[in-house]
Amino acid sequence: MCGMNLPVVVRTQPDAGLSPQSRARLTPLQWLICAVACLGFAFDTYEITVFSIVARPSLSSFGLHPGTAEFNRWVGMLLWLPQAAGGLVGLLGGYLTDRVGRRRVLVWSIVLYGVSAAGTAFATSLSELLFWRCMTIAGACVEFVAAIAWLAETFADPGQRERVLGYTQAFSALGGFLVTGSYFVAITFGASFPAIHGMHDAWRYALLFGMLPAIPLMIVRPFLPESPVWRQRRLIGALPRPQVSAVFAPGLRRVTVVSTLLTACSFAIAVGVIQQVPRVVPGTPDVRGLEPHAVERTVAAVHVFTNLGNVTGRLLFAWLVVHVTRQRRLLRLFILPAMIVTPLFFVVAPHAPLWLIKAGDFLAGTLMVAQLSFWGNYLPRMYPTHLRGTGESVGTNIGGRLIGTSAAMAVTTLTGFMPGSAAMQLAYATACASLVIYLVAFVAVRWLPEPSTAALPE
Repeated sequence: MCGMNLPVVVRTQPDAGLSPQSRARLTPLQWLICAVACLGFAFDTYEITVFSIVARPSLSSFGLHPGTAEFNRWVGMLLWLPQAAGGLVGLLGGYLTDRVGRRRVLVWSIVLYGVSAAGTAFATSLSELLFWRCMTIAGACVEFVAAIAWLAETFADPGQRERVLGYTQAFSALGGFLVTGSYFVAITFGASFPAIHGMHDAWRYALLFGMLPAIPLMIVRPFLPESPVWRQRRLIGALPRPQVSAVFAPGLRRVTVVSTLLTACSFAIAVGVIQQVPRVVPGTPDVRGLEPHAVERTVAAVHVFTNLGNVTGRLLFAWLVVHVTRQRRLLRLFILPAMIVTPLFFVVAPHAPLWLIKAGDFLAGTLMVAQLSFWGNYLPRMYPTHLRGTGESVGTNIGGRLIGTSAAMAVTTLTGFMPGSAAMQLAYATACASLVIYLVAFVAVRWLPEPSTAALPE
């Protein structure tokens, strides 16, 4: 099955039903593995989403004014370039995951983004802030790919594996709640915290809090077992050296190309579209007249609904993944309604009352994050053991992080060509971008290969 001249995926009916083992209770060690994975996914989400809520106050503290071309340019760079750097470093991380093992890469990725998260809080310039954000996201990107491969190979039974991947990824939404909670705490109690560079900027504390979950992960993960599948194949010498070019071999080319394109669309919506909501809210009718602290609290409150949508989307996917066997059908269940809901939400948002913005944000977030969950379950099923981390990295890091998140730059660039106030310009540009992205995804999904079996390819 490891030979590259044999196709890994064909259009056959996936295995139906769950085996008795898939309904068996998890062992204490398996529960610990799941708990550690949940915390890791939550921390990844925290680091990836925290800047969307602190972008405006952080750039303002460096002398940039919201709505100006320079401000929009820096927002675009700080949303995209760290993701792009994460994509490139994550590709290397995927290779190392296949080469030196899942656990070792997990440990060092945690050290990288824990240290870098602290560095962002103490940045003294925009270029320094950009550098540390790049390092933080790079660590998170490597951690995600290694963790998915580790989990997929630790739970051998297909039904149990699908549920574990689905529900542990649902804890990614916890990271969004932690962002909202930490920012609210920083706004409310920041004056009593130790000063950073002589100031009590709430955005700095929110970035600093992001390193806290890394501490227990650094302590526990070195003592957890390596992936049994990877370890066994390494011991018997059946683990060929991974090569990035191998994922474009005839048997894998289609799944690599199509999944990379579709993953790019998913991340484009997540970073380029949904993360613009905190910048639209201050210009809406119910918020624009409030004093600065009240505006920030309102932004944090709206972000709660983004997080609620994230939880709902993750849980909805975790339930559907064991009931809908055809992967193209499963993905379309989220793309089709999102293609209508998301552009409409951003067109209406600058003129809508706050309750409608919260509802629209919840629904758009639900549909978006379910698609992100899809790739964590789908990609491990499409690549053999010695290419699993590499294949995931090409889709998630090159397609998602490097290409997809460039939508953030596209949206901030397009903003200047839109009519109306700053909030209207941003919202209309985001609506246009989301419509184009979802149209591309809806067309491309018809070429997505189906897994040949519920079991992982060896």
